[in-house]
Amino acid sequence: MKKRKMNIGLNDKGILRRTLLTISVFFLSLNTFASEPLYKDSSMPVESRIEDLMGRMTLEEKIFQLNQYTLGWNNNENNLGEEVKEIPAEIGSLIYFEEDPELRNLMQKKAMEESRLGIPILFGYDVIHGFRTIYPISLAQACSWNPALVKEACAVAAQESRMSGVDWTFSPMIDVARDPRWGRVSEGYGEDPYLNSVFGVASVEGYQGNNLSDTLSIAACLKHFVGYGASEAGRDYVYTEISPQTLWDTYLPPYEAGINAGAATVMSAFNDISGVPASANPYTLNDILKQKWNFDGFVVSDWAAINQLKEQGYTADNKEGTMRAINAGLDMDMMNHAYDRNLQALLEEGLVTQDVIDEAVRRILRVKFRLGLFENPYTSEVKDRFLRKSSLETASNLAAESMVLLKNDSTKVLPLKNFKKIAVIGPMAKTQKELLGSWNAHGNPEDVISFWEGINKEFGSTHEIRYAEGCDFDSDISNGLSDAMKLADWADIVIMCLGEKNNWSGENASRADIHLPAIQESLAQTISASGKPMVLILTNGRPLALDRIEPFFNAIVEAWQPGVAGGESLAGILSGRINPSGKLAMTFPLTTGQIPIYYNRRKSGRHHQGFYKDISSEPLYPFGHGLSYTDFEYSDIKISSSEIKKSDKVTATVSVKNIGEIPGYETVMWFVSDPFSTITRPVKELKHFEKVNINPGETREFSFEIDPLKDLGFVDNEGNKFVEPGDYYITVNDKRIKLTLTE
Repeated sequence: MKKRKMNIGLNDKGILRRTLLTISVFFLSLNTFASEPLYKDSSMPVESRIEDLMGRMTLEEKIFQLNQYTLGWNNNENNLGEEVKEIPAEIGSLIYFEEDPELRNLMQKKAMEESRLGIPILFGYDVIHGFRTIYPISLAQACSWNPALVKEACAVAAQESRMSGVDWTFSPMIDVARDPRWGRVSEGYGEDPYLNSVFGVASVEGYQGNNLSDTLSIAACLKHFVGYGASEAGRDYVYTEISPQTLWDTYLPPYEAGINAGAATVMSAFNDISGVPASANPYTLNDILKQKWNFDGFVVSDWAAINQLKEQGYTADNKEGTMRAINAGLDMDMMNHAYDRNLQALLEEGLVTQDVIDEAVRRILRVKFRLGLFENPYTSEVKDRFLRKSSLETASNLAAESMVLLKNDSTKVLPLKNFKKIAVIGPMAKTQKELLGSWNAHGNPEDVISFWEGINKEFGSTHEIRYAEGCDFDSDISNGLSDAMKLADWADIVIMCLGEKNNWSGENASRADIHLPAIQESLAQTISASGKPMVLILTNGRPLALDRIEPFFNAIVEAWQPGVAGGESLAGILSGRINPSGKLAMTFPLTTGQIPIYYNRRKSGRHHQGFYKDISSEPLYPFGHGLSYTDFEYSDIKISSSEIKKSDKVTATVSVKNIGEIPGYETVMWFVSDPFSTITRPVKELKHFEKVNINPGETREFSFEIDPLKDLGFVDNEGNKFVEPGDYYITVNDKRIKLTLTE
């Protein structure tokens, strides 16, 4: 990749930084006569406080600030590292594994009272989709197409986290991911760059609130920077081959949006980007993130990522990894014991400069000052901080809007009407644990409303409901099959609950085959022989291949891993109390063999050839698919001007009418297509969306204001945006209109 020259000071932020440093020098001179250090004075500018503190720190104290260890019980099987038995009071950060602030406060007291300068520790944790009130997994959240609701959920996660002693979350994950074999698709927002951008911004705003120093806010962390979602064949931690242009048009946009939203921190990725690992990549970490985008927070490594530079064949040992990582712009070392053991020697050998170390320390201190940790280092005990009524309402709403009605055939068995005897069958029906999903923080299965519980609460007073497990999740044991068959013969309708365990997705959970286990597919086939109407409820962390069982079912609801309120929300959809409104944020392939398959692919050289000979080349359910219990009618698109200049803006509008009998949310998605470009482009690109509830007979107007450079333009292999004259097409649903851009 071509490296950019540093261009410091040629923008507003650079000028501001120089001005603040000048002010700092002035205040430092005044502080010579002060009784208390300036860095402890909250009335002083943050940059002044940073410079005062930097001038007082020894090299050892600076190096400790660049390291993160762990505190508390570590229950993540992937996080096997060196046990920290004696944590130094000067340590910069700790991953905090407890849900109570008591141990955290004891460690913070050690830092404040036993270290020479009393620099507070920054406590982080993987709060991915909730702390104790667990929300749907992030992929499901994207299917809600409701960023305001996701922002609300992240604010709840921040409140529970901060009150429990956690100041910083390693979230959101905004890796564009197009291979469902990769387990970490569950943690992100799907296959589209714009969708990841929108939900990434919503998450940052939810976590960080209006002010980072607020006692209900936590620092967000954009991860994994960058291109991790392109892992070959969906295998975790492996090489990624990404061209410079694809890096800019697909993988970088969500991060730029997150930085512009004020994200406090960034986490480097595990992957090797076209020969240079992301955790030691000066082009992405320094040239793009810090210089081009003016990011002034800090970058933390992923767990032991510096050590893994050796395994990737990039460095000979941990010492060289330290040198390459910090010189590239990686500021904090997460559980590598690389910086604490090697930085002083590297400095003495001239392989790392004092300026590089100081800049990394400044960035970490800046986040601590912005969080208000110097003024409020401790966390007060709040007993009712979890599972508040309003938090559970948000969980219920988000679960309901995240669920996607994939199929509801001509029999229209959903919502359930005229069925008095309901058979609930399958290993997912009564489980609570699996509904939490991966990375479920301090989620407690006992807090979860199971599907069985939700269905009984919804239908129990008016229907007869019976249950049979039918089979295990993935073993060959099928001794419950006969009971399930008898139950199906008894019932008017069968609700079958199948899917993945919560640890089948997430980190280090790649799968070569995304079909359901054979025993579950066998159960579906066997019960279908009863001839009774069947509804499939899916619980999973990735798109699944359903080609072998989809024909058995009259209706399919993708419930994902919905969190604590999953059973309640699902039951509402089954009864019709809730009209499903979710739409897919990631394509469901017909079979594993179609992967990768995604909506915004580039054009083929032969539109009439190049298809699979043995299966369809079309997905089972495309990006944006999702059914409702009502119907919507779209008008033709109107545009304020069909011909515009690059400096103009134009507004496109479309009217949507609810022609059904019940209210329903409709998500209107606006796509742009550029048929011919000097850099070839995807067949269509999502640029705007809006989700609105529409009453029966009501018509709502939706609009999209088009800025030519932002909405019609593209990006070259150096990140430069451009827009070319010519014809463009604006698409909504099945409606399309041409827009001509002149010079």
